[in-house]
Amino acid sequence: MKNEEGSARHAELAAEIRRHERLYHVEGRPELTDPEFDALVRELKALEAANPELVTPDSPTQRVGGTPVSDLPSVSHELPLLSLDNAYDPGELRAWVARVVERLDGRLPAFTCELKIDGLSVSLLYENGLLVRAATARRART
Repeated sequence: MKNEEGSARHAELAAEIRRHERLYHVEGRPELTDPEFDALVRELKALEAANPELVTPDSPTQRVGGTPVSDLPSVSHELPLLSLDNAYDPGELRAWVARVVERLDGRLPAFTCELKIDGLSVSLLYENGLLVRAATARRART
């Protein structure tokens, strides 16, 4: 893709994704199914991977949700939140499992499967039965 075409498509995708995020999260009236929305995000990620100069701090691929609260500290997750990937068919699920096993140096983990529930992903850390940290993929409160 020519650079000017890539730049135009990047701007178009970013604007469309932001619009659909607003419709879904703020206005409560989504126009796309989850797979349709995820296809837009995958296209944007692929475009950015092929053209790293197009990646900007405000790209939908570089942020989570709305404006982050600035007074929350950043934390390193003790375990990666590998469940944040999407899979819509058996082939995508097998590919996801392969990526997980690769990240775990070939070890096959135990899995828990649940119905998809939209919302924020969270990692909760308990010590001696007490909640000591709740972290999203981007920020945490201790």
